[in-house]
Amino acid sequence: MKKQAIGKHLDVNTFRNHYYLKEELITFCKQENMQSTGSKEELTNRIAHYLETGEKLRTKRSSKQRNNIDKIDLESNIEANFVCTEAHRTFYRENIGKSFSFNVKFQQWLKQNTGKTYQDSITAYYQILEDKKKNKTKIDKQFEYNTYIRDFFQDNKDQSLKAAITCWKYKKSIPGHNKYKKTDLHIL
Repeated sequence: MKKQAIGKHLDVNTFRNHYYLKEELITFCKQENMQSTGSKEELTNRIAHYLETGEKLRTKRSSKQRNNIDKIDLESNIEANFVCTEAHRTFYRENIGKSFSFNVKFQQWLKQNTGKTYQDSITAYYQILEDKKKNKTKIDKQFEYNTYIRDFFQDNKDQSLKAAITCWKYKKSIPGHNKYKKTDLHIL
């Protein structure tokens, strides 16, 4: 069964049984004058509810007060409602190096450690990188592609990225889950 484009007459089970890019979900929400912000999972659930009931759900987001930070130094405290800004990126690149990036684990650490110092955050960043080298990190649910590719290579160390992507494209084009299975290799 070929993947159907999202439309207001699409059956909710058919919709849930196919893989859609976040951009496709956003486009549909905008076409139907629905709220088009949120995570991929939120958008999927909002569209599924709409297809099932015709009701347009709105998610109430708490407005976070943006902190305008003039100067960040090692002894500054991590502010409440932390938001990754260009000032933060500049600070970390100056103190960690050009390879710095706001990975998910580090962002979570920053949001959970209000009041600790930026020096503490640098120590935590290096610890997170070290843990990542030692352990298989958990990939959040919305990153299905990343999970698929990692699982593909865990099972097929001799295969190429091109082969992994070919299998992924096949998998997302068919109904059902998007988890890697050894049988996906038949497409190669």
